[in-house]
Amino acid sequence: MTDLYKLTIGELSGLLSKREIKSVDILNSYVKRIEELDPKISAYLYTDFDEAYKNAEEADKIIASAAATGANAGGGGFPALTGIPLSIKDIFLIRGKKTTCASKILDNFISPYDSTVVKRLKENNYVFLGKVNLDEFAMGSSTENSAYMTTKNPYDLDRVPGGSSGGSAASVAADMCAGSFGTDTGGSVRQPAALCGVVGLKPTYGLISRYGIIAFSSSLDQAGVLAKDVTDAAIMLNAVSGFDEKDQTTRRFNIKDYAGIVKKADKSLIKGLRVGLPSEFFSDGLDPAINAKITEVKNLLKDMGAVITDVSLPNTKYSVAAYYITATSEASSNLERYDGIRYGYRHKDEKGIQSLDDLYRKSRETGFGNEVKRRIILGTFALSAGYYDAYYKKASLVRKLIIKDYKDAFGKADIIIGPTSPTPAFLIGEKTKDPLSMYLSDIYTISVNLAYLPGLSMPVGTVKNPTKEGGVLPVGLQVIAPWAAEDKMLSFAKALEDEVKFRENAGFRKLDVL
Repeated sequence: MTDLYKLTIGELSGLLSKREIKSVDILNSYVKRIEELDPKISAYLYTDFDEAYKNAEEADKIIASAAATGANAGGGGFPALTGIPLSIKDIFLIRGKKTTCASKILDNFISPYDSTVVKRLKENNYVFLGKVNLDEFAMGSSTENSAYMTTKNPYDLDRVPGGSSGGSAASVAADMCAGSFGTDTGGSVRQPAALCGVVGLKPTYGLISRYGIIAFSSSLDQAGVLAKDVTDAAIMLNAVSGFDEKDQTTRRFNIKDYAGIVKKADKSLIKGLRVGLPSEFFSDGLDPAINAKITEVKNLLKDMGAVITDVSLPNTKYSVAAYYITATSEASSNLERYDGIRYGYRHKDEKGIQSLDDLYRKSRETGFGNEVKRRIILGTFALSAGYYDAYYKKASLVRKLIIKDYKDAFGKADIIIGPTSPTPAFLIGEKTKDPLSMYLSDIYTISVNLAYLPGLSMPVGTVKNPTKEGGVLPVGLQVIAPWAAEDKMLSFAKALEDEVKFRENAGFRKLDVL
């Protein structure tokens, strides 16, 4: 089979269990796909096919050994990710591999250890394809802020894939990997997932370890998954969830078999379920075509027996402001360590360097991009003497109000839904000169991070592409669940996915890159 790249993780794992294919066969299919398409998309910062073939050959040995005992994938014989090729956002440390965070200031940095996510993936015998692009230090909503390249949306090469995990989303959407791991600080997994027509899951804060993930905003950052469907998202979540003694922000959650739970999900669980629609998510800024598509989904859920209920999140209007004060303040502290001395980029032009302070200043001035500098300056100002109470402290108080809003809403609804992004994928360069407009791309996702909740974006259809005749752009539905209720969120999404049938719809294959 030469088109194995089209299959989901669940489908590939099943074929591997039956020994109808080998991991090396899967890898061959993806390598060819990447070599054909990535020169157009620019999702990968670098690939490591030598490492990938070593991983695949080792996985095939593990599967062969398990087969001799009659064991299957996920059934005690070998993990479901065994032999599955994945991409990794270049913000996760992998021992001996380059990790740049798409920033010049880390251009020569080689990771000295594995992040916990990568360590657990290795324990699950995954196949490492390479590192994918992002907005520098995960600061952005379009992947245009990378120091190295601009990633394109596979549905329209003139449009952005979203961000900051745009490389992850584009690599999954174009079938250049079976799945990808990204990070989500204010929507950086869900928003690109929506713009690229894939599933993006941000779990409850503390469910996945942040150890070995380069920090942007410590109270908001969370590792997440980008997958072809809900089942794959559950499989990937299974592999990396759980307490980590190296990360004090992880919690001792009762980790469930998310993949097993999703496998049992069907439309019967929708009947009688209270599905909340926040009025604040349907404001004037929402694109009419997306509004119409979400309304279609609402009507579908009603037909399936869901109880549609209106809920309110009144402090949503303050979420963008609270988020950017919180995130930039924490970024200002986290990025203080990049000084050109200890590791990473150092300014080499000795002219004008009169002191250690000059070296710091020049290294940071030339090593950081404009968006990172903008956020460092804003965060430093917000934390400065005389302004802390007016900005950071007030943002923290607003955060508490947002948490209360969600608690009240979940008293009336079991699940909350709404659009993931206010618009479909926008044109490259369209918003780069208007930072506020760019920041509003995450208006529906930010509050979920502020409230520490799990959120998922799933594709529910397409709308017409206004700039390409016959072209389409994906629409994402955001599903929000109560704290630590990933099982409920995934089950709901799977039941809805089975009815929407996005991957079976011909429109989903209308990739501009093809």
